[in-house]
Amino acid sequence: MEIRTSPAVASGVATRSALRQRVMTASVLGLLLLSCLFLLPAIGWQLLTCVPIALAAAEWARLAGYQRNGRIVFILVIVASCLAFVAAFHSGMSARAHSGANVLFALALMFWAILVPMWLYRGWHTRHAPLLGAVGWMVLVPAWLAAAALQQWPWLLLAVLLVVWIADIAAYFAGHRYGRRKLAPLISPGKTWEGVIGAFAAVLVYGIVASLIFRPSENVLDHLVTMIFVAAMVALSIVGDLFESWIKRGAGAKDSGTLLPGHGGILDRIDSLTATLPFAALYFLPVAG
Repeated sequence: MEIRTSPAVASGVATRSALRQRVMTASVLGLLLLSCLFLLPAIGWQLLTCVPIALAAAEWARLAGYQRNGRIVFILVIVASCLAFVAAFHSGMSARAHSGANVLFALALMFWAILVPMWLYRGWHTRHAPLLGAVGWMVLVPAWLAAAALQQWPWLLLAVLLVVWIADIAAYFAGHRYGRRKLAPLISPGKTWEGVIGAFAAVLVYGIVASLIFRPSENVLDHLVTMIFVAAMVALSIVGDLFESWIKRGAGAKDSGTLLPGHGGILDRIDSLTATLPFAALYFLPVAG
């Protein structure tokens, strides 16, 4: 006798299996990240993080439609840019490197807060290789640089990363449970306004709790500034997520790659961070330094 599984049951099993795979991959990546974040010296962290940025560059080059030689050149440009900052940070040019980094963070913030929302609103499409190369550089290098600079305060960088991770997790579950109204159906059909609300709510709770625990002596205005900061982080994370989805849509790709089981590629995991890390570095580094 043939036993048939109903579509609803099959869909539920597939969803649980996919979620289990995502959790396992995220757990392994999280453990590896935390180990490197807290145990490696600055130069070790900077050099090691060039590896995922190189892999992300390879994925971006593929989405941009580059052929083999073009992909190699783009990856080399990204890695060389990162290594140039590493060399500057650990030489007599350290002060200039930090000044240049702040300028780059400000440019990245304008890129994500002004240009990218306009790009998405207008629905711009381009396969112009030099333009996509410049955009890819702006997506990847400032984010790597922010992670490299903030790692000197590991707990601070972890707190920043948690904003994005909590927003992502809350949006995923709120969207699956309550999602009805599409956020941007032409860009990413799976994202909903309910997911966005869930992300903001969860991160604001996190921000309040973290602010009260780690800075209990702050006044109400300081706590309000913290709330504004984490809310801006969530907004930028959504912009980063949508922008990568738009680039993938233009390339006719569902995921940026297949390297991470259940998650797609490196770009699929750092899309929100590419938009938020430069802003966090611009916000914290003048104070922390």
